[in-house]
Amino acid sequence: MALKCGIVGLPNVGKSTLFNCLSNAKAQSANFPFCTIEPNVGTISVPDPRLEKLEELVNPERVVPTTMEIVDIAGLVKGASKGEGLGNQFLANIRETDAIIHVLRCFDDGNIIHVDGSVGPIRDKEVIDYELQLKDLEVIEKKITSLARVIKSGDKDAIKENETALRIKACLEEGKSVRSLDFDEKEREFVKGFHLITAKPVMYLCNVDEASVVNGNKYVDEVKEAVKDEDAQVLIIGAKIEADITELETYEERQMFLDELGLEEPGVNRLIRSAYKLLNLDTYFTAGVKEVRAWTIKKGMTAPQAAGVIHTDFEKGFIRAEVMKYNDFTTLGSENAVKEAGKFRVEGKEYVVEDGDIMHFRFNV
Repeated sequence: MALKCGIVGLPNVGKSTLFNCLSNAKAQSANFPFCTIEPNVGTISVPDPRLEKLEELVNPERVVPTTMEIVDIAGLVKGASKGEGLGNQFLANIRETDAIIHVLRCFDDGNIIHVDGSVGPIRDKEVIDYELQLKDLEVIEKKITSLARVIKSGDKDAIKENETALRIKACLEEGKSVRSLDFDEKEREFVKGFHLITAKPVMYLCNVDEASVVNGNKYVDEVKEAVKDEDAQVLIIGAKIEADITELETYEERQMFLDELGLEEPGVNRLIRSAYKLLNLDTYFTAGVKEVRAWTIKKGMTAPQAAGVIHTDFEKGFIRAEVMKYNDFTTLGSENAVKEAGKFRVEGKEYVVEDGDIMHFRFNV
């Protein structure tokens, strides 16, 4: 599933450094604005300890983790909605992503230039929010104008769509993002069709120094307070530390370094899993001697839809799904043991796949 998270933020907040840590696709990282001009796209593996356990039990020829795409987008500046800097390009690139990772600089360092001359994560957040909201306002005003002609015919759907658009317009004019509004199912369909940037789910990534990587600092506290009413995640990470970790050659060296910092795992692992969750994704597994593999699905997918992720023929010719729960399989140790315990299930077309299901599909084309 080609779902993307876009890394955004003002110039020099650590976006490209983080991207370099996340992906083998190396973005240029330098101490000046706009070092990232073309968006860099990296496909990254999602760390999942369940795969290691399945590998241990099944002993397959290969193990394939699930993946997601991260896009490093050029830094935005004031006036981007009017085309300043790389504004038009930035806004076009971010519109193509499914969720936003908003990097905020939450550390002091006189050697790293801030585009506004001082550290202020809330100010930085508001700069980007304002530009994105202005662009969305432009889009929604055009939509309201186009709907005006249809409403005159008495089209009920158009009237409902216009009411939704007017609510969004009022929200944006108050300086709030569209994601702060609650919508019913029909309204969500309209919103999806509007393609609004501030309707996308967001994670605020607080880039901190080494001393603040475990418990945060005053800047992180400011961010948490500022976004408490938004439906948004806040994650603390030290981009410089993550860069240092990637330079270490062995697992043992990395683990020693993490232990010294009081960390259980690299921050990028938490970031990737959080981004996966932000995209509203789940994982199911297929497990056999040839291959143990993780597959990405949207939450709420049915068994035929999940089968279609492997191949469209699986969905078209779906007959049934044979399902084991991950906890049952790893506790009992084998498929035969799961069957003997009466926990091996056969499910039909209406079955909604759950995160961690181990599945085998029967189909006929």
